[in-house]
Amino acid sequence: MSDGLPGLVQTASSAPVPIWPVTPDSLESFRNALPEPARAALAVAQFQAKAGQVAMLPAGPDGRAGVAAGIGAPQGRWDWAQVAAALPASTYAIAGALPGAEATQAAIAWALGSYRFRVSRDAALPVACLVLPESADAAAVARCAGAVTAARDLVNQPANRLGPEELSAAVEAIAKRHGARFRSTVGPALLADGYPAIHAVGRSSHRAPRLLDLCWGRPDAPKVTLVGKGVCFDTGGLNIKSMADMRQMKRDMGGAAVAFAVASMVMDAGLPVRLRLLVPAVDNVVAEDAFRPGDILDTRSGLKVEIANTDCEGRLVLADALAEADAEAPDLVIDFGTLTGSARVALGGEIGALFSDDADLAARLQAISIEEEDPLWTLPLWQPYRSRVQSQVADLLNMADGAYAGAITAAVFLQAFVRQARAWVHLDISAWNDRARPGRPSGGEATGARAIFALLAERYAA
Repeated sequence: MSDGLPGLVQTASSAPVPIWPVTPDSLESFRNALPEPARAALAVAQFQAKAGQVAMLPAGPDGRAGVAAGIGAPQGRWDWAQVAAALPASTYAIAGALPGAEATQAAIAWALGSYRFRVSRDAALPVACLVLPESADAAAVARCAGAVTAARDLVNQPANRLGPEELSAAVEAIAKRHGARFRSTVGPALLADGYPAIHAVGRSSHRAPRLLDLCWGRPDAPKVTLVGKGVCFDTGGLNIKSMADMRQMKRDMGGAAVAFAVASMVMDAGLPVRLRLLVPAVDNVVAEDAFRPGDILDTRSGLKVEIANTDCEGRLVLADALAEADAEAPDLVIDFGTLTGSARVALGGEIGALFSDDADLAARLQAISIEEEDPLWTLPLWQPYRSRVQSQVADLLNMADGAYAGAITAAVFLQAFVRQARAWVHLDISAWNDRARPGRPSGGEATGARAIFALLAERYAA
């Protein structure tokens, strides 16, 4: 496609290979319509029209050589991603007309399943390409697949190629593309403008900390603010991580990448909201001026935080950004962060932990996430645990004592910085696929982005 989505083209330079979708129910009639050599090919391939199963045919129902592809009835969200993965590199087109919604989903699944991250251009792998079906909503395909692909790219970039400055450039680029206002508050200016916690976490890196601020939409529209944790690399600070834990800490800016993806989809779709995207972008490193366990940090809200562990830095930078978001009393604040290992222990890496001060909103979001196969699961904002993050010498501790309920105590810590927003959602996510699944290759992932966009599209429909 013109946007360079993986595995998709608008038109083919030569005749594409036809793909005939076959369901278990239509298999017999499809087989009967084939010439004998093609029926024999189906038998050799033991083709049963299982979802994602393919069989190469010397001739299809119209006499052309092509592919029989198993598709569920109804079509599963990732069926076409499985087909794309099973086919050799060539250009294909779906034979016959799919209903618009199915065609759109087929194209999105194909594109997301075709994603590969490569730093070296010479290492690019050939993939099966699909001609965009005529009945597909090209704008919806580009919006979803483009945003998820961009988020994956951000998370997958090694830390030496993506720091606070490069993350800032990515946000500024989408701001320019959509005519949004963009501002970056950098280094000492964070102190002057009242973001002391962001500065404290990031001051030790030679890559200056910054707060990225994008604003788009009519001022009188409902205010929706997205906040993404942008820790571009996390050593753990003076509470340094183990070698195994540090290996993939390039992905600690996954919350920012997911917020970026949602913001991109909102602007692409022209949702009638006043959108704001806030990203505190920092490195958390070991250096002579690094913040220390036992330090007491100021925050934008006025609350003072005692540092129990420098490896709990994400909630500190989010605290300042959330206080900035909350000052406008927006209709909805959503924050995204690769915040705790506890969330992964509880739910695994494939399900994001969802917290909200609005039970009805949380229930609807969880239901949408299941429908979208972008699962989020509600955990309680258990207020009695607030005592576990109360400091004897300051207002808050940045880590609770003990090993239990770490995702919940982190959430109630963040809740202290949201006082005026009408509703607040906090997502504690991995932004990473530990294993490859259809449409979701291993590596960076926009966990929750599709679900959040679907919620916003429903909530703020024009």
